[in-house]
Amino acid sequence: MRIGLFATCLGDTMFPDAVSATAVLLTRLGHEVVFPPGQTCCGQMHVNTGYQREPVPLVRNFAEQFGDPSLDAVVMPSGSCAGSVRHQHEIVAERYGDAALRQGVATVKAKTYELSELLVDVLGVTGVGAWFPYRVTYHPTCHSLRMLRVGEKPLRLLRAVEDLDLVELPEADACCGFGGTFAVKNADTSSAMLQDKVGNVTATGADVCTAGDSSCLLHIGGGLSRVRAGTRTLHLAQILASTRTTPYVLPGVPPTARATSTSSRASTTPAATTTPEVTR
Repeated sequence: MRIGLFATCLGDTMFPDAVSATAVLLTRLGHEVVFPPGQTCCGQMHVNTGYQREPVPLVRNFAEQFGDPSLDAVVMPSGSCAGSVRHQHEIVAERYGDAALRQGVATVKAKTYELSELLVDVLGVTGVGAWFPYRVTYHPTCHSLRMLRVGEKPLRLLRAVEDLDLVELPEADACCGFGGTFAVKNADTSSAMLQDKVGNVTATGADVCTAGDSSCLLHIGGGLSRVRAGTRTLHLAQILASTRTTPYVLPGVPPTARATSTSSRASTTPAATTTPEVTR
C-alpha cells in the first residue's frame, strides 16, 4: 500500500521518534510511506476550544495534502488527531466550507486511520515482528477509546510482541486529565486526575507506560517524572518498531527475567535511529 503519514503537531515538535517509528514499522511491513511536506495542524485544538470557523484553512490544507488519489490510506500515531479528521472536519466543512471542501473532507475521512486501526483492520496483522523485553502497561486514550472505539486493537498488538510482559493498568479507561486546553483551563481537576493515573501506573511495576497518543504520554510522563517514578513513557509505535536486530533499549533498565537468556543476541542500537525511505 501507499500510505500517507500525518506527523501531528506534538509528533513533529516533541515526539519525532514516534513518527519515525511509525514510518519504520510500515516500511518494514512492505509498504511505501509518503510524507506530504505541506502538512500542518489538523485543527483539532481549535475545534475542541469552540472555534469552528477559524480552522477552515487547516481543514482545507489537510484535505489537499492527503487527498492524493494515489494514497491508499492515511495514518497518524494519534487517536485524537484521527478522531478530529474523521469527525470534526466534517462538521467544520458542513458549517463553514464550500462544496469542494466537503467533498475533499469526505474523501480523506474514508481512508484515515489511527495506527492500530490501520495495522489490525486494514493490513490484517497483529504480529509485526516486534521484540521488546520489558514490562509494559497500556493506557487507552480517551479519543481512541471513545471516539474511534479501537477497543482491544492496541492490546492485541502488544500481546503479539515477543518477550513483552504486559500488565493490566488499574482503572485503565479513566482519563489521564490532559484533554488539551482542559489541563490549562481546569488545572486543579487535571492534576487530580493525573495523580490518580500516575498512582495506577506505578502500582503495576511496569518499566514502560505506553499509549497511542503523544499528548497523553506527555502528561503522564510529566507526572511520573515529578514523583521520580522508575516508569518511562513510550509511544506504541516505538514498541512495535523495536526488533531483535534494531531494538529500542531502555537505558539502565534490564530486560525482563523471561527475556534475559535471549537478550544478548540483540543489538544495542535503538530502533528509532533506523531511518526509513519516506517519499516527500
